Amino acid sequence: MSRAFTDSIVVPVANEEDARETARALEPYDIEHVTILFVIEKGEGVPDKTPVEQSERMADKSFATFHEKFPRADVEVAYRRDVVDGILDVASGIDASAIVFRPRGGSRIVQFLSGDKSLRLITEADRPVIALPNPPSEDEKETRK
Repeated sequence: MSRAFTDSIVVPVANEEDARETARALEPYDIEHVTILFVIEKGEGVPDKTPVEQSERMADKSFATFHEKFPRADVEVAYRRDVVDGILDVASGIDASAIVFRPRGGSRIVQFLSGDKSLRLITEADRPVIALPNPPSEDEKETRK
């Protein structure tokens, strides 16, 4: 049985702004089923980066923002020490046909110091990983007309 890349995708988001921009970048594509994912980083014996309740509120706001463009998208919250492991676990658990994300900015040094999660996601996934292009801003659209 063959599947299209976009049968059932999981889309990780990091915050409300990221959810808005990722939904905007995904909007032009024909997607059958979307699951929005927010990974809450848990310390497992060390202090959490942010309080869990604060992270859960951020997840809810991110989901609400994404739902403005994709109102029927499912939501998942994963509690993991490692964000990439959380994304991969959820994608496997829901049998997603692909993981779709919008690369976040940052200099090479910032990416190096943070462990370059995008590279890990791409190299460790057991399913296709699709990086969305950043759509042009409203100002750029006006300039092109």
